[in-house]
Amino acid sequence: MTDLTEKTLRTPLYEAHVALKARMVPFAGYEMPVQYPTGILTEHTWTREHAGLFDVSHMGQCLITGGSFEQVAAAMETLVPADILGLAPQQQRYSQLLADDGGILDDLMITRSAKPGELYVVVNAACKEADFAHIAGRLPAGITLTRLDHKALLALQGPEAEAVLAALNPAARDIAFMSYQLLDLAGIKGVHVSRSGYTGEDGFELSLDARDVVKLWTALLADERVKPIGLGARDSLRLEGGLCLYGHDIDTTTSPIEAGLTWSIAKRRREEGGFPGHTRIKNELTSGLKRVRVGIKPEGRLPAREGSVIQNAAGREIGKVTSGGFGPTVNGPVAMGYVDKAHSAAGTPLFLVVRDKAIPASVVKLPFVPNRFKR
Repeated sequence: MTDLTEKTLRTPLYEAHVALKARMVPFAGYEMPVQYPTGILTEHTWTREHAGLFDVSHMGQCLITGGSFEQVAAAMETLVPADILGLAPQQQRYSQLLADDGGILDDLMITRSAKPGELYVVVNAACKEADFAHIAGRLPAGITLTRLDHKALLALQGPEAEAVLAALNPAARDIAFMSYQLLDLAGIKGVHVSRSGYTGEDGFELSLDARDVVKLWTALLADERVKPIGLGARDSLRLEGGLCLYGHDIDTTTSPIEAGLTWSIAKRRREEGGFPGHTRIKNELTSGLKRVRVGIKPEGRLPAREGSVIQNAAGREIGKVTSGGFGPTVNGPVAMGYVDKAHSAAGTPLFLVVRDKAIPASVVKLPFVPNRFKR
């Protein structure tokens, strides 16, 4: 049995997970369900075919307020490379919180609220204390960060997620990808419902008061199309979707360009700058990169885990695996890692050192499983 220290936090759904006989493990300072009795493979496949319900209440939620939208957005643009000023009301955008040298402190979601002069921000659980301190310490006078520690967060993901949510409120069908609406669900008023997620599937993320989350969790699980999903399947789903995990595929040593996240930086921001690390990022865009994140498909059935050495055909080390495991939808091992630019083209033969043995592999185009976001 996993040892859980007294200092480990619990989400408002802890008792619900235990009642469902989840295997609880410490993750980012919280006791979280890694899997339920049916197992990771079943949960993964269920999410790809139906609708999976995830407790992501450990994530950090906050508001940035204190001026007009233009003032608040401009303040945020000094910290991230995304185009925040260009956000329409109720639209959200993925970006990265950057260090002064262009390394990634965290990745995050930034939403322009319907309320004037308000941004809603979601950050990763393991980074939230550092993120909140970093952001708050760099906002100009009058612009403030307010933590939303009283909020819980759910993710409903999969091809049947829309139909499930629409059964509670038909307006869910009208939510566009990367935007949100406030919906009444299961008798709970004003749930913040965004069309987004971390599985590569269509789906929603739902922010609401922690006191109401058990009620919504129970209402969603009452639908036979919905099953609870743990951290194990969440990781295999995002890996097949080619999505970065902070602290593994991206960290303070990687830039958004090396990580293949150039798409998240608008042309205006690339040209104007005004965010940390702009010089490095501009140089990488114009002068080229030394290394890049790639998808890797090992031959055979043996998965290459994080830290496995990547070699070229001649046996020289050219990088390391940052995420790796078994892809249930792919029905075989999949991995991501950084290699030097010369070996980054799809089809390039590689070797992965697993258990002191060189396993043949090749570079493949990401994602491993086509994304099905409803655009």
